[in-house]
Amino acid sequence: MTWNENPVLTVSQMYEADSITIKSGVSGADLMFHAGEAVAKALGGALSGVGKVLVLCGPGNNGGDGFVAAKILHDQGFDVKLFSLIPREAIRGDALVHAGQWQGDLFIDLKKKDFENADVIVDALFGAGLSRPLEGRVAQFSQWAKSKPTISVDIPSGLSGDTGQVMGDHVFTATRTVTFFRKKPGHLLYPGKKICGEVSVVDIGIGQDCLKKIAPNIAENNPCLWMDKIPQYSFNKHKYSFGHSLVFGGIMTGAARLSSLAALRVGSGLVSVLCSEKDQLVYALTSPSLIVRTIESGTDIISDIDDVLSDKRINSLLIGPGGGRGDELKRTVQKLLNLKSRSIVLDADAISVFETCRDELINAIHKNVVLTPHEGEFKKIFPDLRQSKIENAAKAAKSSGGIIVLKGADTVIASPDGRIVINTNAPGYLARGGAGDVLAGIITGLLAQGLEPFEAACAGVWIHGEAASHAGAGMIADDLLAGIRFVVQRFLRNKDE
Repeated sequence: MTWNENPVLTVSQMYEADSITIKSGVSGADLMFHAGEAVAKALGGALSGVGKVLVLCGPGNNGGDGFVAAKILHDQGFDVKLFSLIPREAIRGDALVHAGQWQGDLFIDLKKKDFENADVIVDALFGAGLSRPLEGRVAQFSQWAKSKPTISVDIPSGLSGDTGQVMGDHVFTATRTVTFFRKKPGHLLYPGKKICGEVSVVDIGIGQDCLKKIAPNIAENNPCLWMDKIPQYSFNKHKYSFGHSLVFGGIMTGAARLSSLAALRVGSGLVSVLCSEKDQLVYALTSPSLIVRTIESGTDIISDIDDVLSDKRINSLLIGPGGGRGDELKRTVQKLLNLKSRSIVLDADAISVFETCRDELINAIHKNVVLTPHEGEFKKIFPDLRQSKIENAAKAAKSSGGIIVLKGADTVIASPDGRIVINTNAPGYLARGGAGDVLAGIITGLLAQGLEPFEAACAGVWIHGEAASHAGAGMIADDLLAGIRFVVQRFLRNKDE
């Protein structure tokens, strides 16, 4: 399988897909008919029996889709009221073909009562390519429509298809969004994901071959991107076949304990914790499966690290959870980043400690480094990046040369080579203290097993979200550890069976 089996198209790439399809001999009017037909089908399934439908049509192709849906619904017996933002004589292109088939009244003005009388609204005003805020009467319509079930064509009007951000102060809030061929980033990134409601992706006749020409660089996270890389068990493998993770214990011991146990649960063959002598007992009592190594009091931490890392079988390192903000942590991170052959996860304090000297961190990062900042930590290291979440993560990955996991309800994973993955399976109740420490440990454990950093990051974020769903609402970070086991079982098989 290729890395982008589940591609997401930007607005410009979707335009390109349309163009390629039309050049191949499929008419734009046919594509528009299939799009409107899909909208009508979605709405028909949402209403039982005959209902009152208010269809709002914009000036472009999105409006043309609305005309098609309106006619089909009218022919099926629905009471349809159709509004057009522009008069019939001003409609152009493929939309004109379908506007000409509408034989009913066409309203160019509406009152609040028209929305109150409708059972459902069809928002076919503007598609994903809208680049300006809703204004005037359309902005008013978005407010009047809030109390009614709304089906949006392509994407809710007022929402950016590329960023998922509301452009201005007004947006239609959809019960369901019907989009075409592939999802857009705006369907997956918050607040767009919530505003879109349930998203249906429908086939309107665009050929799959056009993806080869477009070569999309964004994908929605899914096991098909990385599941073949998860190592399998067999009779001739032993614990070192699954790597050895080293977690640096910080001053807040709970964080590193969660990370260590997560690395174990996800399949790291061995996990060691390197901690101070005073914390040794805490980690030793955490689990007999952990190897606890100590830094002697009063010694140079760097020499102790050299001694531990003389074991070349240690191939994956995690530093940062509960690490504190002192110079000792900074020196340790700098030391580890010089180890180009080891995979390294930098989390939490290991990122924030460089806030006043961020270039020292950025210049030392290499291709085997994964950074897992939340938005606050990200801004400390990349304060000048203030664009969309995708653009920020992509630019940070390119400038640093490492993998960026920009965490949140819509975590974005970016590689320096331009690949971007948006994760969508995290439940809201995953926002708990310690959850990020578990994620860092999962990624570390996957790196130990030989996954490439980008694949380990994508797999780790997805497994993290699924483990939370398994744990259920009311979970705490500890509950994720048991969830990891059940999720990983899906991808493991014994080769000797």
